[in-house]
Amino acid sequence: MDSSLTLLVDAASLIYRALFSVPDTIRSSDGTPMNAAYGFLDMLSRLVADHKPDYICCAADYDWRPQWRVDLIDSYKAHRAEEGSAQEAAEIRLAPQEPVIENLLNRVGVSVVGHPGYEAEDVIGTLAQRAPGRVAIVSGDRDLFQLVRDPKIALLYPKRGVSVVHTVNEAYIEEKYGIPGRAYMDYAVLRGDPSDGLPGVRGIGDKLAAGLISKYGSVQGVLAAVDASERGTSLEKVRLQRDYVERAMKVVAIPTDLPIEPVDISASAPEVDESLYEETRRYALEGPVRRLVSALERT
Repeated sequence: MDSSLTLLVDAASLIYRALFSVPDTIRSSDGTPMNAAYGFLDMLSRLVADHKPDYICCAADYDWRPQWRVDLIDSYKAHRAEEGSAQEAAEIRLAPQEPVIENLLNRVGVSVVGHPGYEAEDVIGTLAQRAPGRVAIVSGDRDLFQLVRDPKIALLYPKRGVSVVHTVNEAYIEEKYGIPGRAYMDYAVLRGDPSDGLPGVRGIGDKLAAGLISKYGSVQGVLAAVDASERGTSLEKVRLQRDYVERAMKVVAIPTDLPIEPVDISASAPEVDESLYEETRRYALEGPVRRLVSALERT
């Protein structure tokens, strides 16, 4: 396998984390908070410095609650869409910061890629399949665990900023959840995910979901057992809620074949001039941008 490393960053996930981990006393010259931008750019510079990727791309949410997923399960992220929700409050705070982040990333040569009607995780799913060598996905979203494939694709799960991360590989998934290392999506379908508004199969929690997936290998294997009229209380729960299971499989699965146009994601030394730093000073972001540029120059 090609020895190159592609770093795929779930920008939506890390920017959201930065919003709550960096004080909003960091402000632009006009008083606009820039804490999420400051924290995210610092995280990115640390990731580049630590991992020295050959390729790097930041994936963006062009639609954090795609209608096609809502059409399948109407509770999908419904609580986040409610008026006055934490998501709405965060979006208001992030609105002036996200364009600044994207502009500065473009200026230092880090590509930002999204796709209409899809989430950042979907973009990552497609780019991970295209990568020539090893892939390290950076995200606090466990949905992406389903993409892990030894030895090609691992996930770096932040625990404290990005200075401390868990490397999620198939062995990690097997040990933590008691399921085959490539079966996280199947496990999530049965168990559900309250943070995404997915209830799971009623009466099946973590242990029962893990037991079913360990025994039958996948949701398809579980459904085959149901079709074969195998007995068991858990299988009966699945039989009664088969329609939900089949819809949830489509909602939870991350696509790997979106028609994203080819984009240069080479991690190379950026060509910058003093005008970049003049702009960053207006936003109180000169420090993290200089650190990012320095890290990219060392890749």
